[in-house]
Amino acid sequence: MDDTAPLKRSALLVATLSSFMTPFMGSSVNIALPSIGRAFGMDAVLLSWVATSYILAAVAFLVPFGRIADIHGRKRVFTCGISTFTLSSLLVATSASVPQLIVFRVLQGIGSAMVFGTGLAILSAVFPPGERGRALGINVAAVYSGLSVGPFLGGFLTQHFGWRSVFLAALPLGLLILFVIFWRLKGEWAEARGERFDLAGAVLYGLTLVAIMYGFSRLPSTRGVWLILAGLLGLSAFVAWETRVSSPVRHFRDNRVFALSTLAALIHYSATSAVGFLLSLYLQVAKEFSPQSAGVILVSQPVVMTLFSPFAGRLSDRVEPRVVASLGMAFTAVGLFLLTFLSAGAPLAFIIASLVFLGFGFALFSSPNANAIMSSVEKRFYGIASGTLGTSRLTGNVLSMGIVMLIFGVYLRGGQITSEAVPAFLKSARTAFGIFAALCCGGILASLARGKVR
Repeated sequence: MDDTAPLKRSALLVATLSSFMTPFMGSSVNIALPSIGRAFGMDAVLLSWVATSYILAAVAFLVPFGRIADIHGRKRVFTCGISTFTLSSLLVATSASVPQLIVFRVLQGIGSAMVFGTGLAILSAVFPPGERGRALGINVAAVYSGLSVGPFLGGFLTQHFGWRSVFLAALPLGLLILFVIFWRLKGEWAEARGERFDLAGAVLYGLTLVAIMYGFSRLPSTRGVWLILAGLLGLSAFVAWETRVSSPVRHFRDNRVFALSTLAALIHYSATSAVGFLLSLYLQVAKEFSPQSAGVILVSQPVVMTLFSPFAGRLSDRVEPRVVASLGMAFTAVGLFLLTFLSAGAPLAFIIASLVFLGFGFALFSSPNANAIMSSVEKRFYGIASGTLGTSRLTGNVLSMGIVMLIFGVYLRGGQITSEAVPAFLKSARTAFGIFAALCCGGILASLARGKVR
């Protein structure tokens, strides 16, 4: 009889619920943004900060909180994260001004960083290598479930109860997670207890990533270019600093599996994150579908992800993770290559088939790649490894949109995407899908070259 079974079930439950909650909130908020803009009379630039402030805060704190969790206890940081996220959701819902709204979204991003910097680490500490892939697969499926349900439920809540109800929806789920933590989750998991936290490196790291990511979000403006250059200089300074101090970065530098698995994750997210954005525009402008109909079509991708992620996770417990993840990257590349043939008259079956390829590729890649990352490091680095994986995801999201904005600047020259601009938009979309497919081909090489975990 497995004496750790109750602990495993509790850890999987809280990690899965939290992995559903934060993506659900993110995708729901995107639907609610127009209503938020009207409520506060915000212009497009100011409204963009409702989403951007959350992402930048999460990215700046993910790895530092992962390291703090390794030193002071992952359950402690995870609990603080859920509490912060839940409280800040209530504060956002009661915001009376734009500054309050932005500040509370930053606080929500910080809470999200605490959760995602520790959730995978707790699962990796509780589940042994032979069972870890299955647990991570279920966890990844929860993320995609949140992304799938968010637009529908968020749209329903916004339409019938107002935008504030979207944030209030996080309260019961957050309280449920806290109840399970205090009632059933026994343990702390602080294998790096007593080690030093590099505050200077953490600050430099956070500022560098924020500069690069915000710079990409502002492309192709001159300000965006300067921010990216400043971020790259900061990155060089960060690497130079970390080589002088005793830090986990020095341990990861020669860890080929960790480095190439993280690079593969960054490439995969950079190649796929903007696909939904491009196809949403295509379906609504070129095909003239309603937003609801477009959403029903696009949900086919995350549904496939949700269905196959647990299977892929279990498979990576039996087969070398790099094999499964590389196969997933190949399926993603095929799906992106198919979309390079997108035209105004493309049949709906072609769009759905491409999305199914992408969804299956994403499912085969994500949980095995996460399994490879978490299995390639010592237990005392689980938190920082989990935070690094989360940072790769968020950074890839921004880089993907940055690439699309650059292409739009070339083909559309800053003009609006109207029915008259459909030919130029289609050229932009096909170019983007071609670049993304090429990125995935490079990602296959990185994925295969990582070496063996077992």
